[in-house]
Amino acid sequence: MAQAFSDRDGLIWIDGKILPWREANIHILTHGLHYASAVFEGERCYSGNIFKDKEHSDRLIRSAQLIDMKMTMTSDEISKAKREILDANKLTDAYLRPVAWRGSEQMGISAQATLTHVAIAAWEWPSYFSPEMREKGISLQTAKWRAPMPDTAPVASKASCLYATHTMSKHAAEANGYTDALMLDYRGLVAEATGANIFVIKDGAIKTPIPDCFLNGLTRQTVIQLAKDLKLPIEEARITPEELHKADEIFLTGTAAEVTAVGKIDNTEFKVGPVTRQLRQTYEDLVRSKQAKAA
Repeated sequence: MAQAFSDRDGLIWIDGKILPWREANIHILTHGLHYASAVFEGERCYSGNIFKDKEHSDRLIRSAQLIDMKMTMTSDEISKAKREILDANKLTDAYLRPVAWRGSEQMGISAQATLTHVAIAAWEWPSYFSPEMREKGISLQTAKWRAPMPDTAPVASKASCLYATHTMSKHAAEANGYTDALMLDYRGLVAEATGANIFVIKDGAIKTPIPDCFLNGLTRQTVIQLAKDLKLPIEEARITPEELHKADEIFLTGTAAEVTAVGKIDNTEFKVGPVTRQLRQTYEDLVRSKQAKAA
């Protein structure tokens, strides 16, 4: 069994203090635990540089605002805390998990009296998928759950309340031998995977779904710009499942997934093609470049 995340060596930044990993705890009556009033980020540090540092800090604050949760830290203060915990753990290549949540000061649906707490953990974490899996392409199973209508959930927020259906969908996919799940939106159009955005390639042209009911990932935005810089045809568009299954190549993007090819969706198989390989390499070059360090 893998080591529990609660039982590790290291340090975690929490509410302005750096605590031993095993002591960074919250009370059982924390509002965020009972009512999913929490937001979070997933970030990577490459060779000492936190990729898209400011953008992630800004989004954490924006996510909190979207669920009506007051943030007590500025974007600069969050970024400073991320650097502090990386230095404290002596990490230069790492995954970071900033999280903000409503505390235990009040219990019930109303949370007016709660305080917003912030913690940041950082640990060594290689590629989300194995090199062999990234080369072959992961497999996706279409989920029965769908991305919600934009007026029924805070879809532009990276809020914990949005991930229950993703967890259920991933569990169902894994039980059937797939790596992850493909989420459709409330209209039955292609949306995303459970923790990554999706790109579809047909005859050299790239399409990615319009993020009107799911998170517009920062890696997604980065890859769109890389494709434009490479003069590759790319557009945001509505994509039907039928169009998806006729694609030449498919890949996912995300902080954890980076750029990962898809080799199978349901019973349809795909090749890891040249466009995917080019964008994967270009992205990997970018996150370790001087340009990324200056961003």
